[in-house]
Amino acid sequence: MQFQGLAMAPWRIWTRRPLWLKTLIGMLAGITLGLGMPEYALLLKPFGTLFVNTIKMLMVPLIFCSVITGICNLGRRNLGPTGIKAIFFYLASTTLAICIGLVMGWLLQPGTGVTLQHALPFAPLPPPSLEQLLGNLVPSNPLQAMSDGKVVQVLVFAVALGLAINAIGVQGEPAMRLFGSLAEAMNKLSQVLMILAPYGVCALMSWLAAQYGLDLLLPLLKVIGVVYLGCLLHVLGAYSSLLLIVARLNPWHYFRSILDAQAVAFTSSSSTVTQPISMACARRRLGVSQRITDSVLPIGATINMDGTALYQGVTALFVAQAFGVDLHLLDYLTIIMISVLASIGTAGVPGTGLMTLTLVLTSVGLPIEGVALIAGIDRILDMARTAVNVSGDILISVLIARHEDELDLAVFHDPDAGDDLDVTQLKN
Repeated sequence: MQFQGLAMAPWRIWTRRPLWLKTLIGMLAGITLGLGMPEYALLLKPFGTLFVNTIKMLMVPLIFCSVITGICNLGRRNLGPTGIKAIFFYLASTTLAICIGLVMGWLLQPGTGVTLQHALPFAPLPPPSLEQLLGNLVPSNPLQAMSDGKVVQVLVFAVALGLAINAIGVQGEPAMRLFGSLAEAMNKLSQVLMILAPYGVCALMSWLAAQYGLDLLLPLLKVIGVVYLGCLLHVLGAYSSLLLIVARLNPWHYFRSILDAQAVAFTSSSSTVTQPISMACARRRLGVSQRITDSVLPIGATINMDGTALYQGVTALFVAQAFGVDLHLLDYLTIIMISVLASIGTAGVPGTGLMTLTLVLTSVGLPIEGVALIAGIDRILDMARTAVNVSGDILISVLIARHEDELDLAVFHDPDAGDDLDVTQLKN
């Protein structure tokens, strides 16, 4: 029995490690195996293919059900002018974030230095014309669009169906419950997939490392640097500009007051864990009224994905550059549209970053095997993008409170406001 306990100890230690650490270890183990024993590493490719096919299986139904559920939940809130204004600001901020991510990826070229175009049998999609892009927005057959993985059409249909369910009121409640249950089921499958991620990433990375060696590592470090730089630019540049121009407020007071929320978001990588702290910072340190805080911040938790959108822009260009694919203007517009539409209702979905990245890659004809390259460093990227998401939630509450004259300027400018705030109690 003692020997049996000793034999089980390594497995128990492994299963108790956090998922991000196991995925990182899987990536490093795959690279080591690919470099040290390339002939064996190639045998693991089928397991990597199985992982990729599982992502493809979940991608469309997960996003479809989540977007419909997100729109239905927004409709239940009786949004009013304040809620509609919040949605507009959140979607505009997400659009700005994805544009910054695309510009950063285009300027800094994180995918240069590794050429994977011969690793996979795929053919880049020809660039669509504007007429084709507009004509293909609405599916002639929604089921066929889902089967063919036509991401834009699926998202447009999901948004339209969600709005229609809201419009019929009480009669739409059974459909709301149905899609809500389906979204929960897809979330559960997504959680199971994330448990298998370390092994799928290990298999794919061992195969890629066997073919391309250490050339894979430097571009991944560049991706981390570009995403973090983009996040800093978005928060310090875009958010400061919005505070100065739209609200005519000093950004310094805003940044000073949200440090606790940013720190918890960065370390926990969870907007849900951070939300009580975000609400307390908005009310007690920034002077946002309780009405605005209680109505605006929950909407942000549903649809705001500034950090995730920026990350998608950088990583999509990284994959395109690594696989030698030239993207055109309409491809960039497609990435922007997909990122914004997919943000509706998916902010709280486990594995959102990787799932929506898969959606983005599919929409412009890039191989989703590129997700495996990102999965190993996703936790490091998730820390930054969650901090940006939380910062954006609080920012929009300040902008709306200022616009509706529900911002206590005395509290906003008081350097000692909220000094008695106990973050540890709020986390618990």
